[in-house]
Amino acid sequence: MIRRVEHLFAYGGPCFAGCLLGTLSLSAAMLISGCASSQTGPQAAPQVQVSVSGGGQVRLGSTAQLTASVTNTTNTAVTWQVNGITGGSSAVGTISAAGLYAPPATIPSPDTVTITAISAAAPTATGSATEAIWNPLPAVTSAQVTQTAGAATGLLDVIGTGFVTTSVLQIAGSPESTTFVSSTELKATIPVAAGASTVNINVVNPNPGGSSSSLATAQIVTQGATLQAAARLLDQATFGPTLTDIQHVQSVGLQAYLNEQFATATTVEPDITNPPPTACATNTIPCQQSEWWQVAITGQDQLRQRVALAMSEMFVVSTNSVNARSVTTYQNMLANDVFGNFYTMMHDVALSPAMGAYLNMLNSAKPGTINGVAQIANENFARENMQLFSLGLDLMNSDGSLQLDANGNPIPTYTEAQVQAFARAYTGWTYASATGGSPTNFPNNTANYDYPMAPVESQHDETAKTLLNGTTLPASQTAEADLTGALTNIFNHPNVGPFVCRQLIQHLVTSNPSPAYVSRIAAVFANDGTGVRGNLKAVIQAILLDTEARAGDTNPSFDGGHLREPMLYMTNIIRGLSFTNTDANGYYSSLSNYTSALSEKPYTSGAVFNFFPPNYVIPGTTTNAPEFDIENTASAILRLTLADDLVNNKISSFSVDLSATSALGIMAPATGNATTDSTNLVNALSNIFMHGQMPAQMQSDIVAHVATLTNIPERVRVATYLVVTSSFYKVEH
Repeated sequence: MIRRVEHLFAYGGPCFAGCLLGTLSLSAAMLISGCASSQTGPQAAPQVQVSVSGGGQVRLGSTAQLTASVTNTTNTAVTWQVNGITGGSSAVGTISAAGLYAPPATIPSPDTVTITAISAAAPTATGSATEAIWNPLPAVTSAQVTQTAGAATGLLDVIGTGFVTTSVLQIAGSPESTTFVSSTELKATIPVAAGASTVNINVVNPNPGGSSSSLATAQIVTQGATLQAAARLLDQATFGPTLTDIQHVQSVGLQAYLNEQFATATTVEPDITNPPPTACATNTIPCQQSEWWQVAITGQDQLRQRVALAMSEMFVVSTNSVNARSVTTYQNMLANDVFGNFYTMMHDVALSPAMGAYLNMLNSAKPGTINGVAQIANENFARENMQLFSLGLDLMNSDGSLQLDANGNPIPTYTEAQVQAFARAYTGWTYASATGGSPTNFPNNTANYDYPMAPVESQHDETAKTLLNGTTLPASQTAEADLTGALTNIFNHPNVGPFVCRQLIQHLVTSNPSPAYVSRIAAVFANDGTGVRGNLKAVIQAILLDTEARAGDTNPSFDGGHLREPMLYMTNIIRGLSFTNTDANGYYSSLSNYTSALSEKPYTSGAVFNFFPPNYVIPGTTTNAPEFDIENTASAILRLTLADDLVNNKISSFSVDLSATSALGIMAPATGNATTDSTNLVNALSNIFMHGQMPAQMQSDIVAHVATLTNIPERVRVATYLVVTSSFYKVEH
């Protein structure tokens, strides 16, 4: 045996020999074992291992915290993946560096995802867990059924949280065909029993994670419209209610009135370069303002023009620096576009000669030299188009709130490099030729305000341009193709809906819309119910008929509304009191002299930020109130002066009949019962100017005071003055 072992040592080495010999004596085996130990050295370190805990199920709109445990290393850092995607994605959900998983907006297919932690110390070491994604828990906060008088059905509008595209409204336990508006709103047309005033409803979300909301009671509101609802809608959607219009809306209802307005043709402002003799011989601005005032006060397309005003205060141009003739064309363009698609408005604004001149896209050439002068693409329109007209400075959630990074800071929407890329995309545009085509020269210094700007391709930057969200416009594209690509890139950005809709709500309804209100309207912007993005008609209707917009119809103390900006203060009173224009040529420009003292007249903003910015906060408060930026102690006194001029017929070129035989005078005849007569008068003023919701104490105080006045015209003037100078009227509720 010893000789055999020696032989193996000689040819295979001692350890090899020991491995082959299974019948050695104990002492020989120990000898060989010791030899093997001396050959292999220290034992290998244990392998890094990763395990993940916290998996299970998570509902849409919630989050799940996962934890990675890393052993056999001091480096416990991990990288997280969802279905193999580092950090996840919008389709499968995202996960933070700390392991906080947020599911996607909709349930993926399949409805489970695998979340993996990868060791930073040993990338081959991983651990994973499965997360099932369930529908959220639905909850109802308010519900209302709107029924046209005499109809057997009504429109149920439910506001709440946790709604998904497959949510179903149930009426007394019976499912109804349901329209998903947003995660906070559902609608359905339901049968309404004769004489019923309420109906019990709930919302059911299907599997996975199927659940039902608690029962809620929906009030049934019958339309026509109440006087209060009719007058408030007109206050929000026009340049001022009149008694005739209030009665009409009462008769047909809110929706029918909106339908009428959507179908009313645009009132077009005429070419101000051809006015009556001597009217605008040296200055076209008063004529442009005259046309604006006349259309606002007398136009039948009140909703269209009212929204056009809001748009003009978002897409700002000003006669302080551009020709008034171009502004007339610009105003008509806005009015024509307000019921169309927002992309169309973006495109028409971009190519407007007024905007081109105001923000310098006009004659912006590609980088290079012209006549020996170095040129860069002008960045003015590119920057303001994103900052002020469409996106805002920081990324937003769908409810208008800001998205924050891991340190709690806002996330910028765009970079300076992207501004420069958009600026290059907008190069090569100048005034069109006399017939609307592209001129042969650049720049074309012959102004043409009748046509959109036209491209001169030789002055367009044809290099590739990297825009938002990684989109790249390829090289060698035309000016038209780059413009379309750039505007489409902005139009499809998720910020546009909440950014634009919040400002429209502020202009039409309330300075401080709730995040849920913004979210509901932004959802309509994203999809009008037929798959169309940017349908402004649908957006405007949703804004005006939203439960938050209509809450004050039945609850005068509802906290909403906004300060009447000076131009609206003027138009509302003039329309409400049925002023008559007495100028021989029918000019309305004198009105600008009165609102100018209040820091506002048509198309004269001192900066691209408008007369007042949308995010203005009253100093010393947290209250967002844009119009208060131009309200101060001086302007408050000047409003009183304006009101005095209005009721005492001191407005140049205008007259109002407040005599005993006028509509208001008839409300206050000298019958001998002064209190009764004064009550009728004040009720009429309440209906016109305060939606029939004048506070009881205010009403009794005004009645008591004017009842002491025996002169009927004086009684009418004083009552009117006290109403329109009150804070309850100055702030549109």
